[in-house]
Amino acid sequence: MRQTRSLISDVASGLFIQRGFDNVTVAEVAEAAGVSTKTVFNYFPRKEDLFLDRFPEAVELVTRAVRERAEGESPLATLRRLFLRMLEEGHPIGGISPGYQVFWQVVLDSPALRARVRELVEEFEGVLAGLFAEAAGTDPAQPAQRLAAALVVAAYRTVYVTSVGRIRASDPAQDVLADHIALLDRAMEAVDRAIAGF
Repeated sequence: MRQTRSLISDVASGLFIQRGFDNVTVAEVAEAAGVSTKTVFNYFPRKEDLFLDRFPEAVELVTRAVRERAEGESPLATLRRLFLRMLEEGHPIGGISPGYQVFWQVVLDSPALRARVRELVEEFEGVLAGLFAEAAGTDPAQPAQRLAAALVVAAYRTVYVTSVGRIRASDPAQDVLADHIALLDRAMEAVDRAIAGF
C-alpha cells in the first residue's frame, strides 16, 4: 500500500517537473504509474496532493513528537528540537537541500498548487492548536492555543520562505542550510518568549 502510494507520487512528481503541474492530468499520471485513475484518487483525493504528498507525514511526525515528548518538556520545545533535528539530518520534509529549487519552481508556476499550499498551512496551524490544547488540557479554540499555533507556523514559514528564496537565487545550499538552522532556532526561541508573555 505504502509502496503503491510512493510509486504514484514519484511518477506524478516526475511528470509535473518535466511538463508543469497544470499540463499533466491525473489520467496521465495513472497511465504512467500503471494504475487506474480510481487508484490514484484512492491515495490522493486531490491532484495537488500528488505533488504535496508529504503533508500527512509532517502531521504524523509532529503529532507523535508532541504526544510522546519527555515529561516536563513543553510542546514548543519538542517542536523546536524536532524541526532542528530534521534539518540537521537532511529529512525531505525540511526542504532545504540541493534540488529543491526545482520543486518550488513547479509550485510557483501553478496557481492551484500555491492555493493548496496555503490550505495546508492553515490545516497545519489547526493541528498544532489541537496538540497544544491537548497538552494543556484546554479547548483548542482558546486564544492562547490558537496564538501559539499561529506563531509557530508564522515563524517556520518566514524562515522557510527566506531560505527557499536564497536557494532559488543559487546561494550555496550548505550556507543556506547553516543559516536556516540558526535562524529557525532564534525564531522558535522568540515564539517561546512571546507565548510565555501572553
